[in-house]
Amino acid sequence: MSRLESVRDYAGEPAGEQTGTFRAAILPVPYDGTSTWGKGADQGPDALFEALENMELHDIETGAEVHREGIAILESVPVEVNGQVLSPEQVRDAVHARVEEILDLGTLPVLVGGEHSVSIGAIQACARAEEGMAVLHIDAHSDLRSEFHGSACNHACALHWASQHLCLVQVGIRSSEAEERAFEQEGNVFHASRCHHTADAEWIEEAVNRLGHAGTPLYITVDLDAFDPAYLPETGTPEPGGLDWYQVTGLIRAAAEQHRVVGFDVVELAPRMERSPSAFTAAKLLHKMLTYILKPQPPLH
Repeated sequence: MSRLESVRDYAGEPAGEQTGTFRAAILPVPYDGTSTWGKGADQGPDALFEALENMELHDIETGAEVHREGIAILESVPVEVNGQVLSPEQVRDAVHARVEEILDLGTLPVLVGGEHSVSIGAIQACARAEEGMAVLHIDAHSDLRSEFHGSACNHACALHWASQHLCLVQVGIRSSEAEERAFEQEGNVFHASRCHHTADAEWIEEAVNRLGHAGTPLYITVDLDAFDPAYLPETGTPEPGGLDWYQVTGLIRAAAEQHRVVGFDVVELAPRMERSPSAFTAAKLLHKMLTYILKPQPPLH
């Protein structure tokens, strides 16, 4: 538990019986400085929170109501100074500093993006705090380039640092440049085609085991384009052939049951319509992830 200032009620509900006492802290990062095709990820956090406030909070799968655990929504990471958009390196450093503050208070850091470059600082901060941390990367794209458009903190480089310093398991991948293959960790890439042509229970078990021994500290990063566009079209770079709802949530639940999740993010929501169905899916995913990770007991009736 910790003392933090929540600027917005989670799902419109009070964050806890004791003001300022939280188990998880959601950090919005409305940054879209390096995306090159579909813009709009800077609008992702607000759209997700609006959808969250119109969602039923009881989780049928687990019987739990995670909003009762105390979840703060913090002030957004500033991404502009005097009207000038920050560089991706500046955003990385700002995110790193904020996540360190959350970790120092013993609270679970949860990022809501924003483009995928915002994950870099969070992963680095969590890895510094948790020796032997692994990363589960759920995405359509490898994001392993060493640099892109002159920056190592571009959205196309979001997992490069992790690939060089941590155990990295990548799931749902179906788009990559040839030079990125050199940075893949052998046996740790589960392409979307494999996920579709192998029994879910089989590949999920293998992916979770590849992360390390039971109890390994784990960071989970979810780029929403991991979903097939039929399920979630409003993202920066949608790719055909993606995962479905039960594949993504089944994987995350299995990972959270076997390992100790120390941070996670949901990024790349780029809403393009009012009352966005993609935003609702993203909000539901965030709620499910909190449920799987915080493991609240079902309320007594």
